Amino acid sequence: QVQLVESGGGLVQPGGSLRLSCAASGTFSINTMGWYRQAPGKQRELVAFITSGGTIRNANSVKGRFTISRDNAKNTVSLQLNSLKSEDTAVYYCNAGVGRSEYWGQGTQVTVSS
Repeated sequence: QVQLVESGGGLVQPGGSLRLSCAASGTFSINTMGWYRQAPGKQRELVAFITSGGTIRNANSVKGRFTISRDNAKNTVSLQLNSLKSEDTAVYYCNAGVGRSEYWGQGTQVTVSS
């Protein structure tokens, strides 16, 4: 069983920055780690993911503003959120792929508001 624990959400003004972190517990080999988000009334959507080899994919809406990084030795993944907009407000979920299984964190709220 893999457990993902997120941290770093909060309230920030438009144009501000936040850093989200996610730590995976257990002994296993994680293929892909990433971040998804879900805004009220909307479906969960991919924000960014990174493979164990370092390949990165970002959603078009966050390109140039958000940066995903990963520490394979520590089984952690981080998301740096810059130039935040009100439309970035959502619950952000950490995701990890291990073999054919997929795991989710509990989510952390990011609110962008003045």
